[in-house]
Amino acid sequence: MTTTEPSPAATARPSLRLARERFLSGCPLPGGVPEEVVAAWRRARFFGVPHDLKEPAVAPSRPVESALLGAARPVLDRIVTALDTDRSLLVLTDERLRVLWSAGSVPGLDPCPVLSEQEVGNNSAALALRTRRRAEVHGPEHFLDRWQDVSAVSVPVLDPEGGRVVGTLTVASLMSRPGVARSPHPQAALAEAAATAVETELRTRAGRAERVLLDAYVRAAGGPDRAVAALDGRNRLINDSAQQLLTPEVLGALERTALSARHADAAGEVGQSEDTGPAEPPERRDLPERAEPAELPEGAGCVARIDRVRLDGVVIGIVAVLEPLAGPAPSMPVPVPAVPRPPCSLTGSSVPWRHSVERAVELARSPEPLLLTGERGTGKSALALDLLGTEAGAAVEIADAALDAGLDRALPTWPADRPLLLRHAERLAQPGVAALNSLLDTHPDTRLLVTYTPGAPVGPCLQRLLDKLSARSVTLPPLRERTEDIRELLPALAPRPAPGQPPLTWTLDALRALERYPWPGNVTELVHVVRALAEDRRMSGPVRRAELPDAVREGPAARPLSPMEHAERAAILEALRRHGGNKARTAAALGIGRATLYRKLRGYRV
Repeated sequence: MTTTEPSPAATARPSLRLARERFLSGCPLPGGVPEEVVAAWRRARFFGVPHDLKEPAVAPSRPVESALLGAARPVLDRIVTALDTDRSLLVLTDERLRVLWSAGSVPGLDPCPVLSEQEVGNNSAALALRTRRRAEVHGPEHFLDRWQDVSAVSVPVLDPEGGRVVGTLTVASLMSRPGVARSPHPQAALAEAAATAVETELRTRAGRAERVLLDAYVRAAGGPDRAVAALDGRNRLINDSAQQLLTPEVLGALERTALSARHADAAGEVGQSEDTGPAEPPERRDLPERAEPAELPEGAGCVARIDRVRLDGVVIGIVAVLEPLAGPAPSMPVPVPAVPRPPCSLTGSSVPWRHSVERAVELARSPEPLLLTGERGTGKSALALDLLGTEAGAAVEIADAALDAGLDRALPTWPADRPLLLRHAERLAQPGVAALNSLLDTHPDTRLLVTYTPGAPVGPCLQRLLDKLSARSVTLPPLRERTEDIRELLPALAPRPAPGQPPLTWTLDALRALERYPWPGNVTELVHVVRALAEDRRMSGPVRRAELPDAVREGPAARPLSPMEHAERAAILEALRRHGGNKARTAAALGIGRATLYRKLRGYRV
């Protein structure tokens, strides 16, 4: 587990209470207020969080069970005895900041079911998840009124296999004296120790999951003629009989089924809660469930029945038993219609991406305007066009503020019954903001989707417009936060091969290099890399790592980073993004000299 020096925002100053009051009333802020704190308050306002919030508007579904909770519960049950539970709160969240477990209490503070910034504003759990390092938020650094005397420290919990953040651990307590925070937090060491112990337990259980999946595979195989495949989203066990039936399309469908089963179970959509029926006997918890048919693409040539495999009540993978379709095999290959590829903007099964897309689809069902935010290249416009019902945009009016900042050309000719996509809202000039406000006033039920890339400071008029739209907004995650989607994106992004030519495939070494590269240009950059390789390569066989661009081939994959280096690199990338790539402001925000920043940028190949 990594530790870092507290950031400038980690210590509350006497002026912060006054600064927060002035911020809420729209008055100029006094000097000396940390930039990170002001940025967090602005994000809360952008997300439409009321400062006097009593509880989140919608409580998210709480997972019935999860691998993280199963590993953490015995650890936390031991650690909580060292906590003053009458004045402190110990909280475990998942990667979506939903509270999975809590113990203790803080006087006057009711527990929250979710700790995302979109719901409750600035808090240490959201900060730790974003920066991948220990984070502290004290008193008036919080946006909510009810947290003004609360001091909290959070530590991210990392997946021992992939290094991604799977949750956070938080200790919250009342400040010893109102308005005066202690930094580091007095329970920081406890939070660090708890997170380290949970990660150790996750690492121990990871080996058990592979053994349970192998056992289920061996039991299902039974004999040499039975076609069986076992998958968990990372590993594949396929016998010779199954290998003869599995096409790339069928294998892809089974991979998606395995991932969907695991994600649905983590979201509480699979399995029974404690109140719905008697618990399974311990000796049966790790056996496959009753088989169910799998959904395979048209022309698969076989059928499959799926068993979900569980460990300690949690789905860890699937076992598929395949059978060829009845009927004589044709003597000549029969052309099979090409299966339409899903829109690239919807491709991905990672939790952050699924959560964002599902939220966007839900909001797009009603006619009110929808705001899509995210870094440049994350796929905001492509997703917007899919939500409006077309990839080509033939039935959608498109206005681009980067080309028409005042919307002088787009809005006068726009028919009110046609959906409107406004791109690059951050480029809107004041006349364009006024025109859009007028449109929203006269047509409040307009099918309007707006894309916005945070970064450069915006004027007060545009900020008020964004605040108005923020009640119905979705933030798309950058590609570096959903690298597990890269293997699904690659076939979707590659051009269709010429007749008789095989599709583009990748060696394992090349895939690992792609997954370790930070992708500052996000999906757009990945598109350029894939299409350039598809069009220019003169070699046959899978793409090797040596064929990748220098930056990808020689990037972080050239030297595995330690957990501390990963955390520091993530913090630098986040600071660079927050300050629009300005290295001087980034160095000042991180509390290091510019020479040190340049050295780290070279070392991490940022």
